[in-house]
Amino acid sequence: MRMFLLLLSVYLYSGDIHSQAQPIHWASQVVDFSSESKGEPFSQQYRATQVLGRPNKLPNLGESPCAWSPANPESPAEEWIRVRFDKAVAIRQVVVAENVNPGSVTQVMVYDRNGREHTVYQNANPAPRTDPLLRILLPDSSLVGQEVKVVINPGKLKGPNQIDAIGITSAATPVTVAIPLAKDTPKDLQKENLGKNINSAGEEVAPVITPDGRTLYFTRRYHPKNIGSAEFQDIWYSRLVAKDEWGEAVNLGPPINTPDHNAISGISPDGRTMYLTNIYKPDGTLAFGISRSVKTKNGWSTPVECKIKNNYNIHKRGNMEFTVAPNGRVMVIAVQRKDSYGDKDLYVTFLLPDQTWSEPKHMGPILNTADYEGTPFIASDSKSLYFSSSGHPEYGDGDVFVSRRLDSTWTQWSLPENLGPQINTPEWDGYFTIPASGDFAYLSSKQNSLGNNDLFRLKLPPSIKPEPVAIVSGQVLDALSNKPVSSEVVTTLLGSSTEITRVDFDAETGEYKMVLPVQKAYSLTAQKEGYFPTREILDLSREKRFREIRRNLYLSPVKSGQKMVLREVLFEQSKADLLPSSYAELDRLTVLMNENPVMEVLVEGHTDNQGEWELNMRLAEDRVQMVKSYLTGKGIAADRIQTKAWGPSKPIASNQTEEKRKLNRRVEFTILKM
Repeated sequence: MRMFLLLLSVYLYSGDIHSQAQPIHWASQVVDFSSESKGEPFSQQYRATQVLGRPNKLPNLGESPCAWSPANPESPAEEWIRVRFDKAVAIRQVVVAENVNPGSVTQVMVYDRNGREHTVYQNANPAPRTDPLLRILLPDSSLVGQEVKVVINPGKLKGPNQIDAIGITSAATPVTVAIPLAKDTPKDLQKENLGKNINSAGEEVAPVITPDGRTLYFTRRYHPKNIGSAEFQDIWYSRLVAKDEWGEAVNLGPPINTPDHNAISGISPDGRTMYLTNIYKPDGTLAFGISRSVKTKNGWSTPVECKIKNNYNIHKRGNMEFTVAPNGRVMVIAVQRKDSYGDKDLYVTFLLPDQTWSEPKHMGPILNTADYEGTPFIASDSKSLYFSSSGHPEYGDGDVFVSRRLDSTWTQWSLPENLGPQINTPEWDGYFTIPASGDFAYLSSKQNSLGNNDLFRLKLPPSIKPEPVAIVSGQVLDALSNKPVSSEVVTTLLGSSTEITRVDFDAETGEYKMVLPVQKAYSLTAQKEGYFPTREILDLSREKRFREIRRNLYLSPVKSGQKMVLREVLFEQSKADLLPSSYAELDRLTVLMNENPVMEVLVEGHTDNQGEWELNMRLAEDRVQMVKSYLTGKGIAADRIQTKAWGPSKPIASNQTEEKRKLNRRVEFTILKM
């Protein structure tokens, strides 16, 4: 039996968990174990499975529910755990991460592909170590294995023993462990206290900033102007009065604030829908759950419950935090349920057609641990998720992390990255919120506060910013009277029927507002009974930075003599073949004509002035005939559709540039009869 060299020296923690060019493989399956401890009911805390994957506690030391704990601390009997890896590798180094009382390991065995046992470490007299990593270096890589067994003697070291992770690698360079940070995070970030207009000797937490960055809502406790009692939380707000100056905070008042605990968790992109913790019951009391309130010209409405389906398996009805995506259809909730790994976990729920929310779905082991996850915030890009956790490697008693969404299921995420020691303190940190511009972040922290927790802001470095977005706002107007029209604005990806967002106009201002990721092209559609639907193209495909865009939409009333441009009726270059993206607009025209069975229309075709005149006239004629054929194919009588080809004879813009020529290549229709 060969014995192997043990490396006990302390190595600097720099970078992520690594072993130079060769990857470190962490255990992926528990084969067997002697015993395991248990934590919260229904949870996976302290179980043998907590040894799997990368370390959750290291490089810090200390007890963690995210590590394996034998059932009997200080037992004189040996305890052991045997694990398996995703694949067999030529092992040059075995790593055992001990986060509590390092030094209790007495034996380590590797099992080769034939199941033969090879003892690679043996220590009959374990002693305390300062280095939490036990690194066992083999003299060569001739031993190929896929399973490792670790034996500890709890009775040899006073106090509990835990193993955070077990790893193997083909590299001889000693493995080091560090807190995973966002790449290129600067070391000179400074948190700025928002000052006495917002912070007090009481407690200010849970900031929620409107996407335009001009109004900051937060939850305040221990303040004499709170409704009912200073001991209970109220929602307050402050408005930006200058570039870097916030006005004095104001209590939001009833019906949002009551004599009980009140808290805000989210705001819609237009600032008109507020999401609140608790259900507001008719008798004035509150119940566990989520509500929403809508801003009207008379103030905020009485909050209405957001009903979540099958939300019966809550393990603890304690604090709950949540965040709503900019489209208003996805919600991420931090709550402790019977399928949680430990304390609160992150779940996702989706808005259903009946305006209730689907049963919360666990967001998986990349985000969630056997410890605490909470205070989620979905940034304006709908991809970046910021949250607090005590179960990922951290600097304090709960740090803020960022993870990026990888697909449309909302259950596949990138490895969470710690936002660094300039943001995270030795205390608890959380409630990260970012306006659409992505320039600053706002958060709660106790360090350097005026009393209890205060609100701070910091300038965001590119490494932890969300992806850039645009705030798009404007009015929906009657094309003839120029007066606001009550209408929904629906946004889809250009050339697709995939709906991105749907917003109502503000009855008070006649405006709509939405947040859209840049580097994509969109179609904005407004429709109202009695008007022909209008559709505008918003091309953000070349934008790479935050923008604020004004775009008014004009609805043309359905009446005789009214002329409209079918902007999305497009053809192949120099041909009369309709592009598939044209069908949606022609289908809307079909619906309009079916709703008005006596309507007759004139379809007119126009081209630019490039090429021969006669060819352009013929092309215009072929195109209007193609439009007529499409409509008759949908059941519209041919005698209700007249056509006229104008070719290049009626330009509406100069033909000097391609952008202008595009405006001249159009199809128009005029209502002849109603």
